Amino acid sequence: MKAAIITERGAAPQVGEFREPTAQDGAVLIDVDTAGLGGWDTLGAYRLGVSFPCVIRGEGVGRRVADGQRVYFGERSVQPFGAWAERTLVPAEEVWEVPDDVDDRTAISMGIAATGAIVPLEQAHIQKGENVLVLGATGTLGQIALQLARHFGAGRVVGAARSQPALARLQERGIADAVVQLGGPDDVAALKEASNGGFDVVLDLVCGQPLLSSLKATRWGARIMTVGTGAGRQIQLDMADLLFRTLSTVGTGQRPPADRRAIWERLLELARSPGIVLEYADYTLDQAAQAWAAQLSGPHAKIVATVSPHGRRFA
Repeated sequence: MKAAIITERGAAPQVGEFREPTAQDGAVLIDVDTAGLGGWDTLGAYRLGVSFPCVIRGEGVGRRVADGQRVYFGERSVQPFGAWAERTLVPAEEVWEVPDDVDDRTAISMGIAATGAIVPLEQAHIQKGENVLVLGATGTLGQIALQLARHFGAGRVVGAARSQPALARLQERGIADAVVQLGGPDDVAALKEASNGGFDVVLDLVCGQPLLSSLKATRWGARIMTVGTGAGRQIQLDMADLLFRTLSTVGTGQRPPADRRAIWERLLELARSPGIVLEYADYTLDQAAQAWAAQLSGPHAKIVATVSPHGRRFA
């Protein structure tokens, strides 16, 4: 079968022939229609301890070989298989049926990325009218988080990131009330100016200096939820900046499959009404190397690839 293959740790994928998976007890064979790609895939953490060559794991939508049912599956394919291939093998508890009115791209984006947004935002207990800041707002998770914050009652949502064109698109689409371009001469002053008197909740998707800068733009009682480390894993924190504030590190991926499925199904409902809009970057399986490079460079969009013409890419 055709697949996007990683031949060694750290290598970019190459499209070629890969052995097909065979049926196993407790796992489901799936003909893949659409595959997704995210930061976790390119980081390579999931490949620790696996043998090479292997297929890009990713997440995707396809059809169960046994009965043709359309299903979503996460990035836990049975090694060495994955979403970026014509067929994959996935543990049965990680295979979830997709409603007929949900397109492939929505099913994928409401999986890993949207779960990473909704879990910490719910733990932040946003109160009606509060000011919410999303650091790293131009990525898929950030775009979803801004919209979910509004749904949970935020009165003002602000997106911060480095790319001015991507930030401008957030405002053009009405996703953010204000934006802040990070990396300027005084990020603290810029964040304070956009905060409407101070942020009550900060969803931090990057850590590093942006997190430290954001603390100085928060009110007493603020809740800071950090779930990513793209701007650095180590910070030198002045505890005075946390006085009467709460900083929490939130892991979203280790929940049991049944819990993650319930979250995903809730997110599908939210994607219908009030609606969640995203930017997408579309590729084909043959363009796996280009998609991989785009993810590494920060695409400000959810990367998806057409694997089979049977995919339902749009609702």
